[in-house]
Amino acid sequence: MRTIIITGASGGLAQEMVKLLPEDRLILLGRNQEKLENLYAKHPQAECIGLDITDSSAVQKLVEELTQRYGKIDILVNNAGYGIFEAFDSISDQQVREMFEVNTFALMQLSRLIGAHMKAAGKGHIVNIVSMAGLVATAKSSLYSATKFAAIGFSNALRLELMPFSVYVTTVNPGPIRTTFFDQADPDGTYVKAVDRYILEPDFVAKKIVNTFGKAKRELNLPWLLNLTHKLYTLFPRISDKLASKMFNYK
Repeated sequence: MRTIIITGASGGLAQEMVKLLPEDRLILLGRNQEKLENLYAKHPQAECIGLDITDSSAVQKLVEELTQRYGKIDILVNNAGYGIFEAFDSISDQQVREMFEVNTFALMQLSRLIGAHMKAAGKGHIVNIVSMAGLVATAKSSLYSATKFAAIGFSNALRLELMPFSVYVTTVNPGPIRTTFFDQADPDGTYVKAVDRYILEPDFVAKKIVNTFGKAKRELNLPWLLNLTHKLYTLFPRISDKLASKMFNYK
């Protein structure tokens, strides 16, 4: 039986992943333990833990407890994250710090702590759910994209360091997913309207992610059209900048 940690476990994408993992021991982390327990009461091997992942001391303590209890963690899925889509001069310093704490620093800490145990065991898989926004920036995504570019850079370097120890690191870079993510990120619906043609269903993304577990897959970019956009952006950056500057730049 595999032992799998999933952060941001109350989110729509995590809920779909859990449905596909009935035979695994799941450690599901989220801010609201009661909500987690209500969501996953029927899963026979789910342990729900309320945790503020920005509390580094609490995270370190939990990792120590889990490794002592289960011996090893087979898969870590860093799924927690949120976004705000605002003009760069409308974002406060506090918003910058808070988003980096969740989207980047918490991901880095859990990857480092769990990764060290996986390195010692000579086996494991870290799956970091990042975003297509970490590959292709658009107008009004300056803060969100910055946190995701950083997460991808960290993951790419971590992959190289863990490769000799048979520990895999995969970045999952989806476009927009039809979940409650946009309730906070885009309360007036402007961004969702702009990207409607690219919106992915969470069950589709979950299947793609779960299919990578235990495999040496470098990255998973979805949907194919945005993945093509990323490749064109790399080949033709000046033209892409002109196009991207107009995308989602609604008043």
